[in-house]
Amino acid sequence: MSADWDPDLYRRYADERDRPFAELLARVPATPPRRVVDLGCGPGHGVRRLAQRWPDAEVLGLDSSPEMVRTARETVAGTAARAEVGDLVDWAREDPDPVDLIVTTATLQWVPGHLDLLPELVARLRPGGVLAMTVPGNMGEPSHTLRRELAARPRYAAHLAGVPTPHAHDPGDYLRVLAGAGCTVDAWESTYLHVLDPTGQDPDPVFTWVSATGARPTLEALPADLRETFADELRAALRTAYPRTDVGVVLPFRRVFAVATRVDTPG
Repeated sequence: MSADWDPDLYRRYADERDRPFAELLARVPATPPRRVVDLGCGPGHGVRRLAQRWPDAEVLGLDSSPEMVRTARETVAGTAARAEVGDLVDWAREDPDPVDLIVTTATLQWVPGHLDLLPELVARLRPGGVLAMTVPGNMGEPSHTLRRELAARPRYAAHLAGVPTPHAHDPGDYLRVLAGAGCTVDAWESTYLHVLDPTGQDPDPVFTWVSATGARPTLEALPADLRETFADELRAALRTAYPRTDVGVVLPFRRVFAVATRVDTPG
């Protein structure tokens, strides 16, 4: 991913973004781990929670964005956790030390063919170790489809060849692959109804949300003049797709989860 990720924009809806992490962590067995890795740690909220839950563990947050890692280091200050810049695929293939717990939230959707990576992540676990993952499952919703439709228009498409776009699978797909890698698996999905901007201060809260995540690589890849035009068109389309209600702008958001415990040697 080559986008310039903005931690401050990402944290605009931090409470909503952190809820899936809390739900995921609640399903992780309570056995204290010795070594924990958060792959795609973003601004570090999850790393801090992991360090607070298991203060005696070695907790590492890894992210490919230097901007996110700088913020994560501030977030975990005062704990024993650390944050480093790194690529999760490289880590999965190069780190020789076994891990008790791997956590990854809202990251694997950016890794092409990430189903094939899951057995490699399982192989990094000790027997009895856990891989806990969650990815967005809303790629068929207007928040994504409208961006794709706009990006396919000729004046934009010429600049967007090869730009990363997120992709994820259904819970059953993750269950199948992780079970085949020698794990017992708890897989499920939840749809959150995020109420954005109930006070009416942001005329385009869904655009604010997506411009920090799924739409950001697209926006960053466009020349400045086209970027503003694209953003204006996307704002208008999202405003229609997600009208303001009496409680605010409601963004339905499906998330897919899996907690896999390694019980056999993969393969």
